[in-house]
Amino acid sequence: MSKMSHINVIEKYEEHRLAIHHLLSSILNFFADKKMFEQSQEELVEQFNSLYTYYPFVSLFYLLDAQGKQLTPCIQGKHVKSYAQMGVGGDRSNRPYYLAAVKSDSAVITEPYLSSVRRDLCLSTSVKMLNDNGSVKGYVVLNIDLKAALAFVTGDSRRVLFEPYFKAIYSLIVIGLFSVAGVLLYTAALECITVARSMITPQQEVAIPFGVVIYLTLALAIFDLGKTTLEEEVLLYKDILRHSSTRRTITRFIAVIIIAVSIEALLMIFKAALHGGGEQLIAAVWIILATALLLVSLGIYVYLGSKAESILLKNSDSTKIKRDLT
Repeated sequence: MSKMSHINVIEKYEEHRLAIHHLLSSILNFFADKKMFEQSQEELVEQFNSLYTYYPFVSLFYLLDAQGKQLTPCIQGKHVKSYAQMGVGGDRSNRPYYLAAVKSDSAVITEPYLSSVRRDLCLSTSVKMLNDNGSVKGYVVLNIDLKAALAFVTGDSRRVLFEPYFKAIYSLIVIGLFSVAGVLLYTAALECITVARSMITPQQEVAIPFGVVIYLTLALAIFDLGKTTLEEEVLLYKDILRHSSTRRTITRFIAVIIIAVSIEALLMIFKAALHGGGEQLIAAVWIILATALLLVSLGIYVYLGSKAESILLKNSDSTKIKRDLT
């Protein structure tokens, strides 16, 4: 399973936007305190590390003054490379999280953007801190790793840790399938040589190359199965929480089986026609009927699955429209 592309991350974010915004607002409102502006660097680091222990998707934390100048270095989570004194004195007054926080008395959250530190999609959430007399003391800003936040919200954090092991196992299986396909191709080549020799040598009876077709058909089916496994489980990103991903995988695997079984039935028909085997012809007819039934069942499954997903998308869109109106 490959990592999520930026498009996948944004699509998933749109599905869970409301939950993420509620979570980040509650985290920042609990974490932010005007006393931070009087604390030392060591105290801020200790406070952030405590927050990071519970919410590992929080990647950066820093303070701004009332004019949007950065007062503290960017305090990073353990997964972010350390940059000494990064950002101190920088002017953030043109950043969306500052401009939005100036106009709001509650926590604000930006739209996803590409982080200049990690080159991954992130969010920034900020909140205004006031003095006792109502004047602006400064702003508390948290940067959020969007991909990690989505894994946290959807309960997918532990599975992500095992992904490299899953990839390694699937890769070994794919190598085994490709090896078997290679052996079958080699056997088909030997069979072709045997048939060619029987045609050249007059004393030998000319062999009918059914074995070649059988070996090639099996090699095709096994190679296609390995290719499908490689693409679905190693190279492509697959969202296991989305039904369309599962439907795509099942469709591709069943299609490989249908092709292989159909070719096998065709070979049995040819054998029956050449050798007059009625039993083989009857068996081939049953295989063709079973393949047709499998194909119809697959069509029904794909149709019903797409209808169900379209209903879910319509419900999701209507929910978004109601949320925007309110």
